[in-house]
Amino acid sequence: MKKNIAQRVEEKIQPSVEGFGYELVDVEYVKEAGVYYLRVIIDHENGIGLDECEKVSREINPILDEEDYIEDNYFLEVCSPGIDRVLKRDKEFSKYAGKTVEVKLYKNDQDLKTKQFEAELRGLDQDGMVVVSIGDTEKKFDRKEIAQIRLAVVF
Repeated sequence: MKKNIAQRVEEKIQPSVEGFGYELVDVEYVKEAGVYYLRVIIDHENGIGLDECEKVSREINPILDEEDYIEDNYFLEVCSPGIDRVLKRDKEFSKYAGKTVEVKLYKNDQDLKTKQFEAELRGLDQDGMVVVSIGDTEKKFDRKEIAQIRLAVVF
């Protein structure tokens, strides 16, 4: 149900977000500490600031009110993906190939003997496997094995 809401919202607001020249990165409908949030994550090659988030929020709020298919009370949150963005979509794996990522697996990798590590993202192979390099070793993971993969913040 929650995923269905996020998909419906994404379909409905994508033209508005793209109309501003922004990329709709993700839509999440989540419950945190007993409160529902409809989180709209947007991006732009020049970055996203508070003004851009406010502009998109003002644009999509009436669209969501008009549809009114979310029964729960919720907070609308429009934000940027941040510098430590979570990678979810195929195009993100290509876009950020060559970048350092933090990988969290659901269970320990036999070779690495850990389920959390940093690696260089290579992208996706033809079968949709996530390809990373750890030192001189290239590893492939099925997306089902990965709990989360995000850009690493390197100082």
